[in-house]
Amino acid sequence: MTRKMMVGSLPLGGGAPVSVQSMTNTDTRNVPETLEQIKALAQAGCDIVRVSVYDEDCVKAVRALVDGSPVPLVADIHFNHKLAIGAIENGISKLRINPGNIGGEENVRRVADCAKAHHVPIRIGVNAGSLEKEIVARDGGATAKGLVDSALSHAAMLEKVHFDDIVLSLKSSDVRMTVEAYRLAAQKCDYALHVGVTEAGLPGQGNIKSAIGIGSLLLDGIGDTIRVSLTGSPLPEAQAGIDILRACGLRSGARFVSCPTCGRTRINVEKIARAVEGAFKNLEKDVTIAVMGCVVNGPGEARDADIALCGGDNCGALYVKGQFVRKLTGDLAEEFIAAVKEKIHEL
Repeated sequence: MTRKMMVGSLPLGGGAPVSVQSMTNTDTRNVPETLEQIKALAQAGCDIVRVSVYDEDCVKAVRALVDGSPVPLVADIHFNHKLAIGAIENGISKLRINPGNIGGEENVRRVADCAKAHHVPIRIGVNAGSLEKEIVARDGGATAKGLVDSALSHAAMLEKVHFDDIVLSLKSSDVRMTVEAYRLAAQKCDYALHVGVTEAGLPGQGNIKSAIGIGSLLLDGIGDTIRVSLTGSPLPEAQAGIDILRACGLRSGARFVSCPTCGRTRINVEKIARAVEGAFKNLEKDVTIAVMGCVVNGPGEARDADIALCGGDNCGALYVKGQFVRKLTGDLAEEFIAAVKEKIHEL
Protein backbone atom coordinates (compact mmCIF):
# COMPACT_ATOMS: atom_id res chain seq x y z
CA MET A 1 0.00 0.00 0.00
CA THR A 2 1.42 3.38 -0.98
CA ARG A 3 1.37 6.49 1.19
CA LYS A 4 -1.89 8.41 1.24
CA MET A 5 -1.99 12.17 0.70
CA MET A 6 -4.30 14.83 -0.66
CA VAL A 7 -3.97 16.79 -3.90
CA GLY A 8 -6.32 19.61 -3.02
CA SER A 9 -9.55 17.78 -2.23
CA LEU A 10 -8.53 14.66 -4.20
CA PRO A 11 -7.10 11.64 -2.31
CA LEU A 12 -3.99 10.10 -3.83
CA GLY A 13 -2.34 6.83 -2.83
CA GLY A 14 -3.23 4.56 0.05
CA GLY A 15 -5.79 2.65 -1.99
CA ALA A 16 -7.64 5.72 -3.31
CA PRO A 17 -9.11 5.38 -6.82
CA VAL A 18 -6.52 5.80 -9.59
CA SER A 19 -6.68 9.34 -10.99
CA VAL A 20 -6.28 10.47 -14.61
CA GLN A 21 -3.89 13.35 -15.23
CA SER A 22 -2.96 15.39 -18.28
CA MET A 23 -1.03 18.59 -18.97
CA THR A 24 -1.85 21.82 -20.74
CA ASN A 25 0.18 22.83 -23.80
CA THR A 26 -0.89 26.47 -23.83
CA ASP A 27 1.22 29.44 -22.74
CA THR A 28 0.56 29.36 -18.99
CA ARG A 29 0.78 33.16 -18.86
CA ASN A 30 -2.29 33.34 -21.09
CA VAL A 31 -4.82 32.73 -18.34
CA PRO A 32 -8.03 32.65 -20.45
CA GLU A 33 -6.58 30.20 -22.99
CA THR A 34 -5.00 27.99 -20.34
CA LEU A 35 -8.12 27.99 -18.19
CA GLU A 36 -10.22 27.06 -21.20
CA GLN A 37 -7.99 24.04 -21.82
CA ILE A 38 -8.02 23.04 -18.14
CA LYS A 39 -11.83 23.06 -18.17
CA ALA A 40 -11.91 21.08 -21.41
CA LEU A 41 -9.58 18.48 -19.90
CA ALA A 42 -11.74 18.25 -16.79
CA GLN A 43 -14.82 17.85 -18.98
CA ALA A 44 -13.02 15.08 -20.88
CA GLY A 45 -12.42 13.20 -17.64
CA CYS A 46 -9.17 14.45 -16.10
CA ASP A 47 -9.02 14.44 -12.31
CA ILE A 48 -5.76 16.45 -12.14
CA VAL A 49 -4.17 18.86 -14.64
CA ARG A 50 -0.52 19.93 -14.74
CA VAL A 51 0.71 23.30 -16.02
CA SER A 52 4.24 24.49 -16.79
CA VAL A 53 5.51 27.24 -14.50
CA TYR A 54 8.67 28.61 -16.08
CA ASP A 55 8.87 32.28 -15.06
CA GLU A 56 7.44 34.84 -12.65
CA ASP A 57 4.54 35.67 -14.96
CA CYS A 58 3.51 32.01 -14.81
CA VAL A 59 3.64 32.18 -11.02
CA LYS A 60 1.33 35.19 -11.09
CA ALA A 61 -1.06 33.34 -13.40
CA VAL A 62 -1.30 30.38 -11.00
CA ARG A 63 -3.72 32.15 -8.65
CA ALA A 64 -6.26 32.87 -11.38
CA LEU A 65 -5.87 29.37 -12.81
CA VAL A 66 -6.40 27.76 -9.41
CA ASP A 67 -9.42 29.96 -8.71
CA GLY A 68 -11.02 29.07 -12.04
CA SER A 69 -10.12 25.38 -12.26
CA PRO A 70 -12.67 22.64 -11.53
CA VAL A 71 -9.84 20.19 -10.68
CA PRO A 72 -6.59 20.34 -8.66
CA LEU A 73 -3.60 21.76 -10.51
CA VAL A 74 0.05 20.67 -10.52
CA ALA A 75 2.91 23.09 -11.16
CA ASP A 76 5.70 21.68 -13.34
CA ILE A 77 8.93 23.43 -12.36
CA HIS A 78 12.58 22.91 -13.22
CA PHE A 79 15.71 24.32 -11.57
CA ASN A 80 14.15 27.34 -9.78
CA HIS A 81 13.08 26.91 -6.15
CA LYS A 82 11.61 30.43 -6.03
CA LEU A 83 9.07 29.54 -8.72
CA ALA A 84 8.09 26.48 -6.68
CA ILE A 85 7.53 28.53 -3.54
CA GLY A 86 5.59 31.15 -5.49
CA ALA A 87 3.34 28.52 -7.06
CA ILE A 88 2.62 27.00 -3.65
CA GLU A 89 1.80 30.37 -2.14
CA ASN A 90 -0.56 31.07 -5.05
CA GLY A 91 -2.59 27.96 -4.32
CA ILE A 92 -1.17 25.13 -6.44
CA SER A 93 -2.23 21.68 -5.18
CA LYS A 94 0.90 19.70 -6.11
CA LEU A 95 4.46 20.28 -7.33
CA ARG A 96 6.47 18.41 -9.92
CA ILE A 97 10.11 19.21 -9.20
CA ASN A 98 13.38 17.32 -8.80
CA PRO A 99 15.13 18.31 -5.54
CA GLY A 100 18.56 17.61 -7.00
CA ASN A 101 18.11 20.35 -9.60
CA ILE A 102 17.16 23.36 -7.47
CA GLY A 103 20.45 24.46 -5.97
CA GLY A 104 21.36 22.52 -2.86
CA GLU A 105 19.97 21.40 0.48
CA GLU A 106 18.97 24.84 1.71
CA ASN A 107 16.75 25.45 -1.31
CA VAL A 108 15.30 21.96 -0.95
CA ARG A 109 14.49 22.77 2.68
CA ARG A 110 12.80 26.04 1.71
CA VAL A 111 10.57 24.34 -0.84
CA ALA A 112 9.80 21.42 1.47
CA ASP A 113 8.91 23.70 4.40
CA CYS A 114 6.59 25.75 2.21
CA ALA A 115 4.98 22.63 0.71
CA LYS A 116 4.47 21.11 4.15
CA ALA A 117 2.89 24.30 5.49
CA HIS A 118 0.40 24.34 2.62
CA HIS A 119 -0.16 20.53 2.50
CA VAL A 120 1.20 20.27 -1.06
CA PRO A 121 2.67 16.91 -2.21
CA ILE A 122 5.78 16.86 -4.36
CA ARG A 123 6.20 14.59 -7.38
CA ILE A 124 9.73 13.65 -8.32
CA GLY A 125 9.76 12.99 -12.05
CA VAL A 126 12.66 10.96 -13.45
CA ASN A 127 12.91 10.35 -17.22
CA ALA A 128 15.27 8.01 -19.05
CA GLY A 129 16.36 10.90 -21.26
CA SER A 130 17.53 13.08 -18.37
CA LEU A 131 19.24 10.68 -15.96
CA GLU A 132 22.31 11.87 -14.09
CA LYS A 133 25.52 11.37 -16.05
CA GLU A 134 27.10 9.22 -13.35
CA ILE A 135 24.16 6.78 -13.40
CA VAL A 136 24.24 6.56 -17.20
CA ALA A 137 28.00 5.95 -17.08
CA ARG A 138 27.61 3.33 -14.33
CA ASP A 139 24.96 1.35 -16.21
CA GLY A 140 26.13 1.98 -19.76
CA GLY A 141 22.92 3.83 -20.60
CA ALA A 142 19.43 4.25 -19.22
CA THR A 143 18.11 1.26 -17.27
CA ALA A 144 15.18 0.50 -14.99
CA LYS A 145 17.55 0.30 -12.02
CA GLY A 146 19.05 3.66 -12.95
CA LEU A 147 15.60 5.27 -13.03
CA VAL A 148 14.77 3.90 -9.59
CA ASP A 149 18.14 4.81 -8.08
CA SER A 150 17.81 8.36 -9.40
CA ALA A 151 14.27 8.79 -8.07
CA LEU A 152 15.13 7.42 -4.64
CA SER A 153 18.19 9.66 -4.38
CA HIS A 154 15.98 12.70 -5.04
CA ALA A 155 13.41 11.42 -2.55
CA ALA A 156 16.14 11.04 0.08
CA MET A 157 16.82 14.78 -0.20
CA LEU A 158 13.22 15.51 0.77
CA GLU A 159 13.18 12.89 3.52
CA LYS A 160 16.35 14.47 4.94
CA VAL A 161 14.49 17.74 5.49
CA HIS A 162 11.51 15.85 6.98
CA PHE A 163 9.16 15.96 4.01
CA ASP A 164 7.41 12.73 3.08
CA ASP A 165 4.33 13.51 0.93
CA ILE A 166 6.26 12.22 -2.06
CA VAL A 167 5.09 10.86 -5.41
CA LEU A 168 7.50 9.22 -7.85
CA SER A 169 7.39 8.82 -11.62
CA LEU A 170 9.98 6.77 -13.50
CA LYS A 171 9.26 7.16 -17.18
CA SER A 172 10.86 5.99 -20.38
CA SER A 173 9.64 5.93 -23.96
CA ASP A 174 10.64 2.26 -23.84
CA VAL A 175 7.62 0.31 -22.59
CA ARG A 176 9.55 -2.60 -21.12
CA MET A 177 11.98 -0.34 -19.24
CA THR A 178 9.08 1.69 -17.86
CA VAL A 179 7.26 -1.39 -16.56
CA GLU A 180 10.44 -2.85 -15.04
CA ALA A 181 11.25 0.44 -13.31
CA TYR A 182 7.85 0.79 -11.68
CA ARG A 183 7.82 -2.85 -10.57
CA LEU A 184 11.24 -2.37 -8.99
CA ALA A 185 10.17 0.86 -7.30
CA ALA A 186 7.05 -0.80 -5.90
CA GLN A 187 9.30 -3.43 -4.28
CA LYS A 188 11.70 -0.88 -2.83
CA CYS A 189 9.45 1.88 -1.43
CA ASP A 190 5.94 2.89 -0.45
CA TYR A 191 5.87 6.22 -2.26
CA ALA A 192 2.79 6.95 -4.35
CA LEU A 193 3.47 6.29 -8.03
CA HIS A 194 2.46 8.38 -11.04
CA VAL A 195 2.52 5.98 -13.99
CA GLY A 196 2.99 6.62 -17.68
CA VAL A 197 5.06 5.89 -20.77
CA THR A 198 6.73 9.18 -21.61
CA GLU A 199 6.88 10.56 -25.16
CA ALA A 200 4.61 7.72 -26.31
CA GLY A 201 4.10 9.42 -29.68
CA LEU A 202 1.11 10.32 -31.82
CA PRO A 203 -2.40 9.04 -31.09
CA GLY A 204 -2.56 5.50 -32.39
CA GLN A 205 0.81 3.96 -31.64
CA GLY A 206 1.05 6.19 -28.57
CA ASN A 207 -2.23 4.80 -27.24
CA ILE A 208 -1.02 1.24 -27.76
CA LYS A 209 2.31 1.81 -26.00
CA SER A 210 0.55 3.55 -23.12
CA ALA A 211 -2.13 0.90 -22.78
CA ILE A 212 0.48 -1.87 -22.64
CA GLY A 213 2.72 -0.07 -20.15
CA ILE A 214 0.12 1.53 -17.91
CA GLY A 215 -2.27 -1.41 -18.16
CA SER A 216 0.40 -3.95 -17.21
CA LEU A 217 1.21 -2.00 -14.08
CA LEU A 218 -2.39 -1.35 -13.09
CA LEU A 219 -3.15 -5.07 -13.37
CA ASP A 220 -0.21 -5.62 -11.00
CA GLY A 221 -1.82 -3.19 -8.55
CA ILE A 222 0.82 -0.54 -9.27
CA GLY A 223 -0.14 3.10 -9.93
CA ASP A 224 -1.95 5.88 -8.11
CA THR A 225 -2.21 8.40 -10.94
CA ILE A 226 -1.75 7.86 -14.68
CA ARG A 227 -1.01 9.98 -17.72
CA VAL A 228 -1.17 8.97 -21.37
CA SER A 229 1.44 11.19 -23.09
CA LEU A 230 0.40 11.89 -26.69
CA THR A 231 1.76 14.38 -29.20
CA GLY A 232 -0.74 17.11 -30.07
CA SER A 233 -3.84 18.22 -28.23
CA PRO A 234 -3.94 16.87 -24.66
CA LEU A 235 -7.68 16.19 -24.85
CA PRO A 236 -7.36 12.64 -26.29
CA GLU A 237 -5.08 11.80 -23.34
CA ALA A 238 -8.02 12.03 -20.94
CA GLN A 239 -10.23 9.62 -22.87
CA ALA A 240 -7.33 7.22 -23.36
CA GLY A 241 -6.65 7.21 -19.64
CA ILE A 242 -10.26 6.55 -18.79
CA ASP A 243 -10.41 3.76 -21.40
CA ILE A 244 -7.37 2.09 -19.81
CA LEU A 245 -8.88 2.30 -16.32
CA ARG A 246 -12.18 0.87 -17.54
CA ALA A 247 -10.44 -1.95 -19.40
CA CYS A 248 -8.62 -2.82 -16.16
CA GLY A 249 -11.86 -2.70 -14.18
CA LEU A 250 -10.73 0.31 -12.17
CA ARG A 251 -13.32 2.89 -13.26
CA SER A 252 -17.06 2.67 -13.70
CA GLY A 253 -18.63 3.26 -17.08
CA ALA A 254 -19.96 1.57 -20.17
CA ARG A 255 -17.87 -1.20 -21.70
CA PHE A 256 -18.38 -1.84 -25.40
CA VAL A 257 -18.11 -5.20 -27.15
CA SER A 258 -18.35 -5.55 -30.92
CA CYS A 259 -17.25 -8.30 -33.27
CA PRO A 260 -14.61 -7.85 -36.01
CA THR A 261 -17.18 -9.03 -38.64
CA CYS A 262 -16.81 -11.72 -41.28
CA GLY A 263 -18.55 -12.99 -44.42
CA ARG A 264 -21.60 -14.05 -42.41
CA THR A 265 -22.33 -10.48 -41.32
CA ARG A 266 -25.63 -9.08 -42.60
CA ILE A 267 -25.73 -5.78 -40.66
CA ASN A 268 -23.39 -2.79 -40.58
CA VAL A 269 -21.70 -3.64 -37.29
CA GLU A 270 -19.11 -0.84 -37.49
CA LYS A 271 -21.70 1.88 -38.11
CA ILE A 272 -23.97 0.62 -35.33
CA ALA A 273 -21.11 0.14 -32.85
CA ARG A 274 -19.76 3.65 -33.51
CA ALA A 275 -23.19 5.19 -33.01
CA VAL A 276 -23.77 3.23 -29.79
CA GLU A 277 -20.35 4.07 -28.36
CA GLY A 278 -20.85 7.74 -29.21
CA ALA A 279 -24.23 7.76 -27.49
CA PHE A 280 -23.05 6.15 -24.27
CA LYS A 281 -19.31 6.86 -23.94
CA ASN A 282 -19.93 9.23 -21.01
CA LEU A 283 -22.29 6.85 -19.22
CA GLU A 284 -20.90 6.31 -15.71
CA LYS A 285 -22.96 3.21 -14.97
CA ASP A 286 -21.15 -0.15 -15.04
CA VAL A 287 -22.75 -1.87 -18.04
CA THR A 288 -21.54 -3.99 -20.93
CA ILE A 289 -23.12 -3.18 -24.30
CA ALA A 290 -22.51 -5.57 -27.19
CA VAL A 291 -23.05 -5.31 -30.95
CA MET A 292 -22.56 -8.65 -32.68
CA GLY A 293 -22.83 -9.38 -36.39
CA CYS A 294 -24.28 -12.89 -36.64
CA VAL A 295 -25.71 -15.87 -34.80
CA VAL A 296 -22.38 -17.73 -34.37
CA ASN A 297 -20.91 -15.76 -31.45
CA GLY A 298 -23.72 -13.27 -31.01
CA PRO A 299 -25.99 -15.15 -28.59
CA GLY A 300 -23.00 -16.27 -26.52
CA GLU A 301 -21.68 -12.72 -26.14
CA ALA A 302 -25.23 -11.57 -25.44
CA ARG A 303 -25.38 -13.88 -22.44
CA ASP A 304 -22.35 -12.13 -20.94
CA ALA A 305 -23.43 -8.58 -21.86
CA ASP A 306 -26.00 -6.52 -20.01
CA ILE A 307 -27.65 -5.54 -23.27
CA ALA A 308 -26.82 -6.74 -26.76
CA LEU A 309 -27.77 -6.56 -30.40
CA CYS A 310 -27.22 -9.73 -32.43
CA GLY A 311 -27.43 -9.26 -36.18
CA GLY A 312 -29.62 -11.28 -38.50
CA ASP A 313 -30.68 -10.86 -42.13
CA ASN A 314 -31.16 -7.06 -42.18
CA CYS A 315 -32.59 -7.22 -38.68
CA GLY A 316 -31.39 -7.70 -35.15
CA ALA A 317 -32.27 -9.54 -31.96
CA LEU A 318 -32.30 -7.56 -28.69
CA TYR A 319 -31.02 -9.36 -25.60
CA VAL A 320 -31.16 -8.00 -22.03
CA LYS A 321 -29.21 -9.86 -19.33
CA GLY A 322 -28.83 -12.78 -21.71
CA GLN A 323 -32.52 -13.14 -22.45
CA PHE A 324 -34.05 -12.55 -25.88
CA VAL A 325 -36.47 -9.60 -25.69
CA ARG A 326 -37.60 -8.77 -29.22
CA LYS A 327 -36.66 -8.39 -32.85
CA LEU A 328 -35.38 -5.01 -34.07
CA THR A 329 -35.87 -3.77 -37.64
CA GLY A 330 -35.36 -0.54 -39.57
CA ASP A 331 -32.47 1.70 -38.53
CA LEU A 332 -30.75 -0.74 -36.16
CA ALA A 333 -28.41 1.86 -34.64
CA GLU A 334 -31.33 4.13 -33.81
CA GLU A 335 -33.49 1.26 -32.56
CA PHE A 336 -30.76 -0.25 -30.39
CA ILE A 337 -29.80 3.10 -28.84
CA ALA A 338 -33.47 3.68 -28.01
CA ALA A 339 -33.68 0.20 -26.49
CA VAL A 340 -30.58 0.83 -24.32
CA LYS A 341 -32.09 4.10 -23.06
CA GLU A 342 -35.37 2.34 -22.36
CA LYS A 343 -33.76 -0.58 -20.49
CA ILE A 344 -30.91 1.24 -18.75
CA HIS A 345 -32.76 1.36 -15.41
CA GLU A 346 -32.98 -2.46 -15.46
CA LEU A 347 -29.27 -2.96 -16.00
